[in-house]
Amino acid sequence: MAVSDPVADMLTKVRNANMAKHEKVDVSTSKMKLQIVKILKNEGYIKNFKKVTKDGISYIRVFLKYDDNQSPVLHGIQRISTPGRRVYTGYRGMPRVYNGHGVVVVSTSSGVITGKKATENKVGGELICSIW
Repeated sequence: MAVSDPVADMLTKVRNANMAKHEKVDVSTSKMKLQIVKILKNEGYIKNFKKVTKDGISYIRVFLKYDDNQSPVLHGIQRISTPGRRVYTGYRGMPRVYNGHGVVVVSTSSGVITGKKATENKVGGELICSIW
């Protein structure tokens, strides 16, 4: 069966692997997913990622990050805008996740960026997900 929301599928795979304390997880590749994974890496929620090709199909291998007590660095990840309910906001109405301790990922006309960068650049867009 085809996946109706590939981004939500990726977020769920990362969330489940994180809760099960896996070292890595493979997700299918798309430009949007790659940008979201880059944001996760830049914000320090994952160790690293790399593109892997297996049997002619490319994947993104995400290496999850844990602290000294083996508890996950990524506490939560939630999809905001879904295919059935798109959520848009301007730069003035950009939500804050856990009073600035989390990150909101926004798809703007200048690419997929964090909510903080969108506010600095004064661009709004579609709210993809929130990470904390």
